[in-house]
Amino acid sequence: MRKISLVVLGAVLGASTVMVGTQTRIFAAGAANAAGSDTYKNLNLFGDVFEKIRSDYVEKPNEQKLVESAISGMLASLDPHSSYMDSKSFRDMQVQTRGEFGGLGIEVTQEDGLVKVVTPIDDTPAARAGVLSGDIISAIDGESVQGMTLNQAVDKMRGQVNTAVKLTILRGSARESRDIAITRAVIQIKSVRFRQEGDDVGYIRITQFNEQTYDGVKTAISKFSADVPSDKFKGYVLDLRNNPGGLLDQSIAVSNAFLTQGEIVSTRGRNADETQRYNARPGDLSKGKPVIVLVNGGSASASEIVAGALQDHKRATIIGTRSFGKGSVQTIIPLGQNNGALRLTTARYYTPSGRSIQAKGIEPDIQILQDVPDELKGKDDTKGEASLKGHLKNGDEEKTGSQAYVPPDPKNDKQLKAALEMLRGTYTKAQVDDVGKPTEKTAN
Repeated sequence: MRKISLVVLGAVLGASTVMVGTQTRIFAAGAANAAGSDTYKNLNLFGDVFEKIRSDYVEKPNEQKLVESAISGMLASLDPHSSYMDSKSFRDMQVQTRGEFGGLGIEVTQEDGLVKVVTPIDDTPAARAGVLSGDIISAIDGESVQGMTLNQAVDKMRGQVNTAVKLTILRGSARESRDIAITRAVIQIKSVRFRQEGDDVGYIRITQFNEQTYDGVKTAISKFSADVPSDKFKGYVLDLRNNPGGLLDQSIAVSNAFLTQGEIVSTRGRNADETQRYNARPGDLSKGKPVIVLVNGGSASASEIVAGALQDHKRATIIGTRSFGKGSVQTIIPLGQNNGALRLTTARYYTPSGRSIQAKGIEPDIQILQDVPDELKGKDDTKGEASLKGHLKNGDEEKTGSQAYVPPDPKNDKQLKAALEMLRGTYTKAQVDDVGKPTEKTAN
Protein backbone atom coordinates (compact mmCIF):
# COMPACT_ATOMS: atom_id res chain seq x y z
CA MET A 1 0.00 0.00 0.00
CA ARG A 2 1.46 3.30 -1.03
CA LYS A 3 0.49 6.42 0.89
CA ILE A 4 1.52 10.04 0.95
CA SER A 5 1.33 11.66 4.36
CA LEU A 6 2.48 14.51 6.55
CA VAL A 7 4.04 13.80 9.95
CA VAL A 8 2.64 15.94 12.74
CA LEU A 9 3.94 16.98 16.13
CA GLY A 10 2.08 19.43 18.33
CA ALA A 11 -0.48 19.78 21.06
CA VAL A 12 -2.55 21.90 18.74
CA LEU A 13 -1.28 21.45 15.18
CA GLY A 14 1.75 20.78 13.05
CA ALA A 15 3.11 18.83 10.14
CA SER A 16 6.52 18.03 8.81
CA THR A 17 7.90 17.05 5.47
CA VAL A 18 5.99 14.96 2.96
CA MET A 19 6.92 11.31 3.31
CA VAL A 20 6.37 8.63 0.70
CA GLY A 21 6.57 5.06 1.92
CA THR A 22 5.68 1.55 0.93
CA GLN A 23 4.35 -0.81 3.57
CA THR A 24 4.00 -4.58 3.17
CA ARG A 25 2.42 -6.67 5.91
CA ILE A 26 1.96 -10.47 5.95
CA PHE A 27 -0.71 -12.13 8.08
CA ALA A 28 -1.53 -15.77 8.72
CA ALA A 29 -4.36 -16.69 6.35
CA GLY A 30 -6.77 -18.07 8.96
CA ALA A 31 -6.37 -15.12 11.34
CA ALA A 32 -6.72 -12.65 8.48
CA ASN A 33 -9.91 -14.28 7.22
CA ALA A 34 -11.47 -14.38 10.70
CA ALA A 35 -10.57 -10.75 11.40
CA GLY A 36 -11.88 -9.73 7.97
CA SER A 37 -15.18 -11.51 8.58
CA ASP A 38 -15.76 -9.70 11.88
CA THR A 39 -14.80 -6.39 10.32
CA TYR A 40 -17.29 -6.79 7.47
CA LYS A 41 -20.05 -7.68 9.93
CA ASN A 42 -19.39 -4.44 11.81
CA LEU A 43 -19.31 -2.45 8.58
CA ASN A 44 -22.65 -3.99 7.62
CA LEU A 45 -24.03 -2.86 10.98
CA PHE A 46 -22.82 0.68 10.27
CA GLY A 47 -24.50 0.55 6.86
CA ASP A 48 -27.78 -0.63 8.39
CA VAL A 49 -27.78 2.22 10.93
CA PHE A 50 -26.90 4.77 8.23
CA GLU A 51 -29.81 3.59 6.05
CA LYS A 52 -32.24 3.74 8.98
CA ILE A 53 -31.23 7.34 9.69
CA ARG A 54 -31.57 8.27 6.00
CA SER A 55 -35.04 6.80 5.71
CA ASP A 56 -36.66 7.29 9.13
CA TYR A 57 -35.13 10.32 10.87
CA VAL A 58 -37.71 13.03 11.56
CA GLU A 59 -35.98 15.47 9.20
CA LYS A 60 -33.91 14.77 6.08
CA PRO A 61 -30.31 14.52 7.32
CA ASN A 62 -27.20 15.86 5.62
CA GLU A 63 -25.60 12.60 4.50
CA GLN A 64 -22.11 14.02 4.14
CA LYS A 65 -22.22 15.34 7.70
CA LEU A 66 -23.42 11.95 8.92
CA VAL A 67 -20.40 10.23 7.38
CA GLU A 68 -17.97 12.91 8.60
CA SER A 69 -19.41 12.70 12.12
CA ALA A 70 -19.04 8.92 12.09
CA ILE A 71 -15.41 9.22 11.01
CA SER A 72 -14.78 11.89 13.65
CA GLY A 73 -16.29 9.68 16.37
CA MET A 74 -14.18 6.70 15.29
CA LEU A 75 -10.94 8.71 15.44
CA ALA A 76 -11.87 10.52 18.66
CA SER A 77 -12.29 7.13 20.35
CA LEU A 78 -8.59 6.39 19.82
CA ASP A 79 -6.82 9.23 21.64
CA PRO A 80 -7.11 13.03 22.11
CA HIS A 81 -4.95 13.85 19.09
CA SER A 82 -6.40 11.64 16.36
CA SER A 83 -9.15 13.42 14.43
CA TYR A 84 -10.82 14.00 11.09
CA MET A 85 -10.29 17.30 9.29
CA ASP A 86 -12.79 18.35 6.65
CA SER A 87 -11.44 20.05 3.54
CA LYS A 88 -11.59 23.53 5.08
CA SER A 89 -9.88 22.47 8.31
CA PHE A 90 -7.20 20.73 6.26
CA ARG A 91 -6.56 23.88 4.22
CA ASP A 92 -6.41 25.99 7.39
CA MET A 93 -3.86 23.60 8.90
CA GLN A 94 -1.71 23.83 5.77
CA VAL A 95 -1.86 27.63 5.87
CA GLN A 96 -0.78 27.76 9.50
CA THR A 97 1.95 25.20 8.91
CA ARG A 98 3.40 27.23 6.04
CA GLY A 99 3.30 30.34 8.23
CA GLU A 100 2.21 32.44 5.25
CA PHE A 101 -1.22 33.57 4.01
CA GLY A 102 -3.12 36.40 2.38
CA GLY A 103 -4.39 38.74 5.08
CA LEU A 104 -4.14 42.03 6.93
CA GLY A 105 -1.45 41.47 9.56
CA ILE A 106 -3.22 41.75 12.92
CA GLU A 107 -3.28 39.54 15.98
CA VAL A 108 -6.82 39.44 17.39
CA THR A 109 -8.83 38.04 20.25
CA GLN A 110 -12.53 38.02 21.12
CA GLU A 111 -14.04 40.28 23.75
CA ASP A 112 -17.73 40.80 24.60
CA GLY A 113 -18.78 39.21 21.32
CA LEU A 114 -16.59 41.57 19.26
CA VAL A 115 -13.08 41.20 17.83
CA LYS A 116 -10.31 43.08 19.62
CA VAL A 117 -6.94 43.91 18.06
CA VAL A 118 -4.12 42.62 20.26
CA THR A 119 -1.47 44.14 18.05
CA PRO A 120 -0.93 45.04 14.41
CA ILE A 121 2.15 43.29 13.00
CA ASP A 122 4.89 45.68 11.91
CA ASP A 123 5.11 46.55 8.22
CA THR A 124 1.79 44.94 7.23
CA PRO A 125 -1.32 46.42 5.57
CA ALA A 126 -3.10 46.79 8.93
CA ALA A 127 -0.19 48.69 10.50
CA ARG A 128 0.18 50.95 7.47
CA ALA A 129 -3.58 51.66 7.44
CA GLY A 130 -3.45 52.89 11.03
CA VAL A 131 -5.02 49.98 12.94
CA LEU A 132 -4.00 50.26 16.60
CA SER A 133 -3.65 47.87 19.51
CA GLY A 134 -6.91 47.91 21.50
CA ASP A 135 -9.12 48.77 18.51
CA ILE A 136 -12.43 46.91 18.42
CA ILE A 137 -13.54 45.47 15.06
CA SER A 138 -17.33 45.63 15.01
CA ALA A 139 -17.96 44.80 11.34
CA ILE A 140 -16.15 43.32 8.35
CA ASP A 141 -17.29 44.50 4.91
CA GLY A 142 -20.41 45.88 6.55
CA GLU A 143 -21.33 42.60 8.27
CA SER A 144 -21.47 42.72 12.06
CA VAL A 145 -19.09 40.36 13.83
CA GLN A 146 -21.59 39.95 16.67
CA GLY A 147 -22.54 36.29 16.68
CA MET A 148 -19.48 35.19 14.68
CA THR A 149 -16.87 32.91 16.21
CA LEU A 150 -13.33 34.26 16.25
CA ASN A 151 -12.36 31.78 13.52
CA GLN A 152 -15.24 32.95 11.31
CA ALA A 153 -14.16 36.57 11.70
CA VAL A 154 -10.54 35.68 10.92
CA ASP A 155 -11.66 33.77 7.80
CA LYS A 156 -13.50 36.86 6.55
CA MET A 157 -10.42 39.03 7.03
CA ARG A 158 -8.15 36.58 5.22
CA GLY A 159 -8.41 36.20 1.46
CA GLN A 160 -6.73 36.59 -1.87
CA VAL A 161 -3.71 38.90 -2.01
CA ASN A 162 -4.46 42.36 -3.51
CA THR A 163 -8.18 42.20 -2.67
CA ALA A 164 -9.73 44.82 -0.40
CA VAL A 165 -11.64 44.50 2.87
CA LYS A 166 -13.37 47.19 4.95
CA LEU A 167 -13.13 47.09 8.73
CA THR A 168 -15.43 49.10 10.98
CA ILE A 169 -13.31 50.08 13.97
CA LEU A 170 -14.42 51.30 17.42
CA ARG A 171 -11.63 53.25 19.09
CA GLY A 172 -11.05 54.71 22.52
CA SER A 173 -13.30 54.92 25.57
CA ALA A 174 -15.94 56.75 23.54
CA ARG A 175 -15.97 53.89 21.00
CA GLU A 176 -15.73 56.32 18.10
CA SER A 177 -16.62 54.46 14.89
CA ARG A 178 -14.58 54.69 11.70
CA ASP A 179 -14.19 52.63 8.52
CA ILE A 180 -10.74 51.57 7.36
CA ALA A 181 -10.21 50.08 3.90
CA ILE A 182 -7.24 47.68 3.73
CA THR A 183 -5.78 45.74 0.80
CA ARG A 184 -4.72 42.20 1.68
CA ALA A 185 -1.09 41.18 1.21
CA VAL A 186 1.10 38.16 1.90
CA ILE A 187 1.47 37.89 5.68
CA GLN A 188 4.20 35.81 7.28
CA ILE A 189 3.54 34.45 10.75
CA LYS A 190 6.64 35.31 12.75
CA SER A 191 7.26 32.20 14.78
CA VAL A 192 10.59 33.61 15.99
CA ARG A 193 11.13 36.89 17.78
CA PHE A 194 14.48 37.93 19.16
CA ARG A 195 16.17 40.78 20.95
CA GLN A 196 19.44 41.58 22.65
CA GLU A 197 19.31 41.51 26.45
CA GLY A 198 21.73 44.11 27.66
CA ASP A 199 24.92 44.08 25.65
CA ASP A 200 25.88 40.44 26.13
CA VAL A 201 22.94 37.98 25.81
CA GLY A 202 20.77 36.91 22.87
CA TYR A 203 17.09 36.19 23.62
CA ILE A 204 15.20 34.02 21.10
CA ARG A 205 11.48 33.36 21.54
CA ILE A 206 9.84 30.60 19.44
CA THR A 207 6.02 30.72 19.49
CA GLN A 208 5.44 27.70 17.22
CA PHE A 209 7.36 25.44 14.86
CA ASN A 210 6.28 26.28 11.30
CA GLU A 211 8.21 26.34 8.03
CA GLN A 212 9.76 29.72 8.94
CA THR A 213 11.15 28.71 12.35
CA TYR A 214 14.68 27.46 11.64
CA ASP A 215 15.36 30.36 9.27
CA GLY A 216 14.21 32.73 12.03
CA VAL A 217 16.56 31.15 14.58
CA LYS A 218 19.42 31.23 12.07
CA THR A 219 18.76 34.93 11.40
CA ALA A 220 18.71 35.69 15.13
CA ILE A 221 22.01 33.90 15.76
CA SER A 222 23.64 35.66 12.79
CA LYS A 223 22.40 39.04 14.06
CA PHE A 224 23.79 38.48 17.56
CA SER A 225 27.11 37.25 16.12
CA ALA A 226 27.42 40.39 14.01
CA ASP A 227 26.39 42.84 16.73
CA VAL A 228 28.15 41.47 19.81
CA PRO A 229 31.88 40.67 19.97
CA SER A 230 32.43 36.96 20.63
CA ASP A 231 34.56 37.59 23.73
CA LYS A 232 31.77 39.68 25.25
CA PHE A 233 28.79 37.48 24.27
CA LYS A 234 27.60 35.38 27.24
CA GLY A 235 25.12 33.06 25.48
CA TYR A 236 21.52 32.44 24.46
CA VAL A 237 18.13 32.25 26.14
CA LEU A 238 15.83 30.02 24.06
CA ASP A 239 12.26 30.69 25.20
CA LEU A 240 9.86 27.80 24.40
CA ARG A 241 7.23 28.63 27.01
CA ASN A 242 3.60 28.15 25.91
CA ASN A 243 4.81 26.85 22.54
CA PRO A 244 2.31 24.11 21.51
CA GLY A 245 4.62 22.46 18.97
CA GLY A 246 4.51 22.09 15.20
CA LEU A 247 6.81 20.67 12.57
CA LEU A 248 9.04 17.72 13.38
CA ASP A 249 11.71 18.70 10.88
CA GLN A 250 11.85 22.22 12.29
CA SER A 251 12.32 20.99 15.87
CA ILE A 252 15.19 18.82 14.61
CA ALA A 253 16.75 21.73 12.69
CA VAL A 254 16.50 24.08 15.70
CA SER A 255 18.09 21.44 17.96
CA ASN A 256 20.85 20.98 15.37
CA ALA A 257 21.58 24.73 15.52
CA PHE A 258 23.06 24.08 18.98
CA LEU A 259 24.47 20.54 18.47
CA THR A 260 27.24 19.02 16.36
CA GLN A 261 26.62 15.30 16.77
CA GLY A 262 24.46 12.63 18.37
CA GLU A 263 20.82 11.67 18.25
CA ILE A 264 18.20 14.42 18.49
CA VAL A 265 15.02 12.32 18.66
CA SER A 266 13.66 8.93 17.66
CA THR A 267 10.12 7.94 16.73
CA ARG A 268 8.81 4.43 17.37
CA GLY A 269 5.60 3.02 15.92
CA ARG A 270 3.72 -0.20 16.55
CA ASN A 271 6.22 -2.25 14.54
CA ALA A 272 9.94 -2.31 15.34
CA ASP A 273 10.92 -1.75 11.70
CA GLU A 274 9.11 1.62 11.76
CA THR A 275 11.60 3.17 14.21
CA GLN A 276 13.32 6.27 12.87
CA ARG A 277 16.27 8.09 14.39
CA TYR A 278 17.22 11.68 13.61
CA ASN A 279 20.84 12.68 14.22
CA ALA A 280 22.60 16.03 14.42
CA ARG A 281 24.90 17.11 11.61
CA PRO A 282 28.25 18.86 12.21
CA GLY A 283 28.09 22.64 12.47
CA ASP A 284 26.92 24.31 15.70
CA LEU A 285 25.57 27.71 14.60
CA SER A 286 25.85 28.97 18.18
CA LYS A 287 29.58 28.12 18.23
CA GLY A 288 29.34 26.41 21.61
CA LYS A 289 28.05 29.45 23.52
CA PRO A 290 26.05 28.60 26.67
CA VAL A 291 22.30 28.05 26.24
CA ILE A 292 19.41 28.34 28.70
CA VAL A 293 16.06 26.91 27.60
CA LEU A 294 12.84 28.17 29.22
CA VAL A 295 9.85 25.78 29.37
CA ASN A 296 6.56 25.63 31.25
CA GLY A 297 3.27 23.73 31.32
CA GLY A 298 2.34 25.08 27.91
CA SER A 299 5.50 23.80 26.19
CA ALA A 300 4.48 20.75 24.17
CA SER A 301 5.65 18.23 21.62
CA ALA A 302 8.15 19.86 19.22
CA SER A 303 9.16 22.19 22.08
CA GLU A 304 9.79 19.15 24.25
CA ILE A 305 11.90 17.54 21.51
CA VAL A 306 14.24 20.56 21.50
CA ALA A 307 14.38 20.85 25.29
CA GLY A 308 14.86 17.08 25.73
CA ALA A 309 17.64 16.87 23.12
CA LEU A 310 19.61 19.80 24.54
CA GLN A 311 19.09 18.54 28.10
CA ASP A 312 20.20 14.96 27.34
CA HIS A 313 23.31 16.18 25.53
CA LYS A 314 24.01 18.54 28.45
CA ARG A 315 24.11 21.34 25.91
CA ALA A 316 21.62 23.53 27.78
CA THR A 317 20.24 24.15 31.24
CA ILE A 318 16.44 23.89 31.36
CA ILE A 319 14.67 26.45 33.58
CA GLY A 320 10.97 26.82 34.37
CA THR A 321 8.27 24.29 35.18
CA ARG A 322 7.49 20.79 33.90
CA SER A 323 6.39 20.72 30.26
CA PHE A 324 3.05 19.47 28.89
CA GLY A 325 4.01 15.85 28.17
CA LYS A 326 2.78 15.38 24.61
CA GLY A 327 5.00 12.58 23.38
CA SER A 328 3.12 11.21 20.37
CA VAL A 329 3.43 11.74 16.62
CA GLN A 330 0.45 12.30 14.34
CA THR A 331 0.46 11.61 10.61
CA ILE A 332 -1.73 13.76 8.38
CA ILE A 333 -3.13 11.49 5.64
CA PRO A 334 -4.90 13.40 2.83
CA LEU A 335 -8.04 11.60 1.61
CA GLY A 336 -8.09 13.17 -1.85
CA GLN A 337 -10.90 14.63 -3.96
CA ASN A 338 -11.51 17.47 -1.51
CA ASN A 339 -12.38 14.99 1.27
CA GLY A 340 -10.10 16.47 3.90
CA ALA A 341 -7.58 14.41 5.84
CA LEU A 342 -7.04 12.10 8.80
CA ARG A 343 -4.86 13.14 11.71
CA LEU A 344 -3.78 9.73 13.04
CA THR A 345 -1.42 8.95 15.94
CA THR A 346 1.23 6.66 14.46
CA ALA A 347 4.22 6.75 16.83
CA ARG A 348 5.71 7.93 20.10
CA TYR A 349 8.87 9.98 20.22
CA TYR A 350 11.85 9.54 22.54
CA THR A 351 14.68 11.81 23.65
CA PRO A 352 18.32 10.82 22.93
CA SER A 353 18.60 8.98 26.27
CA GLY A 354 15.48 6.92 25.43
CA ARG A 355 13.03 8.85 27.60
CA SER A 356 9.40 8.87 26.59
CA ILE A 357 7.92 12.27 27.46
CA GLN A 358 4.35 11.02 26.94
CA ALA A 359 2.18 12.06 29.91
CA LYS A 360 5.33 12.92 31.91
CA GLY A 361 6.91 15.95 30.30
CA ILE A 362 10.39 17.42 30.57
CA GLU A 363 11.46 18.17 34.13
CA PRO A 364 13.50 21.39 34.26
CA ASP A 365 16.98 21.30 35.73
CA ILE A 366 15.92 24.28 37.81
CA GLN A 367 12.28 24.77 38.74
CA ILE A 368 11.29 28.40 39.15
CA LEU A 369 7.69 29.43 39.79
CA GLN A 370 6.40 32.81 38.69
CA ASP A 371 4.63 35.27 40.97
CA VAL A 372 1.01 35.06 39.78
CA PRO A 373 -1.45 37.98 40.15
CA ASP A 374 -4.23 37.33 42.64
CA GLU A 375 -6.91 37.34 39.94
CA LEU A 376 -5.12 34.53 38.07
CA LYS A 377 -4.23 32.30 41.00
CA GLY A 378 -5.67 28.84 40.48
CA LYS A 379 -5.98 29.52 36.75
CA ASP A 380 -2.28 29.59 35.90
CA ASP A 381 -1.71 25.83 35.54
CA THR A 382 -2.21 23.54 32.57
CA LYS A 383 -3.53 20.05 33.21
CA GLY A 384 -1.05 18.43 30.85
CA GLU A 385 -1.29 15.42 28.56
CA ALA A 386 -1.89 12.99 31.45
CA SER A 387 -5.21 14.66 32.25
CA LEU A 388 -6.61 14.29 28.72
CA LYS A 389 -9.29 11.64 28.40
CA GLY A 390 -8.11 8.67 26.37
CA HIS A 391 -4.45 9.71 26.30
CA LEU A 392 -1.77 7.12 25.53
CA LYS A 393 -0.64 5.58 28.82
CA ASN A 394 2.98 5.62 29.94
CA GLY A 395 3.47 3.58 33.08
CA ASP A 396 2.63 4.43 36.67
CA GLU A 397 4.52 7.71 37.03
CA GLU A 398 2.41 10.02 34.88
CA LYS A 399 2.30 13.63 36.00
CA THR A 400 -0.37 16.27 35.49
CA GLY A 401 -0.49 19.99 35.98
CA SER A 402 2.23 22.60 35.75
CA GLN A 403 2.37 26.37 35.91
CA ALA A 404 2.08 28.05 32.50
CA TYR A 405 1.95 31.73 33.46
CA VAL A 406 4.43 34.17 31.88
CA PRO A 407 4.32 37.78 33.14
CA PRO A 408 3.60 40.24 30.32
CA ASP A 409 6.35 42.56 31.60
CA PRO A 410 9.82 40.98 31.32
CA LYS A 411 10.83 42.91 34.44
CA ASN A 412 8.56 40.59 36.46
CA ASP A 413 9.67 37.39 34.71
CA LYS A 414 11.56 35.40 37.36
CA GLN A 415 12.48 32.60 34.95
CA LEU A 416 13.96 34.97 32.39
CA LYS A 417 15.82 36.95 35.06
CA ALA A 418 17.31 33.74 36.46
CA ALA A 419 18.43 32.68 32.97
CA LEU A 420 20.14 36.02 32.33
CA GLU A 421 21.89 35.98 35.68
CA MET A 422 23.05 32.38 35.19
CA LEU A 423 24.59 33.28 31.85
CA ARG A 424 26.30 36.27 33.42
CA GLY A 425 27.62 34.19 36.32
CA THR A 426 25.73 35.96 39.09
CA TYR A 427 23.16 33.21 39.67
CA THR A 428 23.96 29.52 39.90
CA LYS A 429 22.01 26.27 40.24
CA ALA A 430 23.33 25.87 43.78
CA GLN A 431 21.58 29.11 44.71
CA VAL A 432 18.10 27.86 43.81
CA ASP A 433 16.01 25.56 45.99
CA ASP A 434 13.42 23.09 44.74
CA VAL A 435 10.61 25.63 44.44
CA GLY A 436 12.61 28.23 42.65
CA LYS A 437 13.20 30.70 45.47
CA PRO A 438 16.68 32.24 45.25
CA THR A 439 18.98 32.21 48.23
CA GLU A 440 22.07 34.38 48.51
CA LYS A 441 23.62 35.79 45.35
CA THR A 442 27.31 36.09 44.75
CA ALA A 443 29.07 37.80 41.90
CA ASN A 444 31.76 35.75 40.17
